[in-house]
Amino acid sequence: MSKIGKLPVAIPSGVSASLDGQTVKVKGPKGALEVTLVDEIGAEIKGSEIVVAMRGETTRHKAMWGMSRTLVANVVEGVSKGFEKKLEITGVGYKAAVQGKTLNLSLGYSHDVLYPIPEGIQITTPKPTEVLIAGIDRQKVGQVAAEIREFRGPEPYKGKGVKYAGEFIFRKEGKKK
Repeated sequence: MSKIGKLPVAIPSGVSASLDGQTVKVKGPKGALEVTLVDEIGAEIKGSEIVVAMRGETTRHKAMWGMSRTLVANVVEGVSKGFEKKLEITGVGYKAAVQGKTLNLSLGYSHDVLYPIPEGIQITTPKPTEVLIAGIDRQKVGQVAAEIREFRGPEPYKGKGVKYAGEFIFRKEGKKK
């Protein structure tokens, strides 16, 4: 029995949900999203809750149950509150700036890295060493953050690079004489 799967997903006020076959469509103040569930899982709207249930008892049904419920919960949270990731840039001369629809990153290379901002994602730079990524789709926000971090991941000796806010970087000691 899935501990996550058996919990119903609450629909907050201002958010409307509908079912169209295997597709759960959710509209809220921040936008509209939809998620298509696998055939092993069924969803039902009961009052102000979405209940996700298995259609069988095989191992695959059990494996998909909790994941499907979490996908539905992420869609509901995304259209009501949204998601955001914060990146920190460490290093002398390392900085970021938003210029129109592109993010300009100076990360110690001989050239600036230009990252085109995808649709549905807002990127802001409150400080030159901070990048804030926001949007309603949790997967897209995380993917964009991972792609930006990949340009220059944090290195263990001096800690220079792009890292998630609050991320611990294991520091190594340099060579000894």
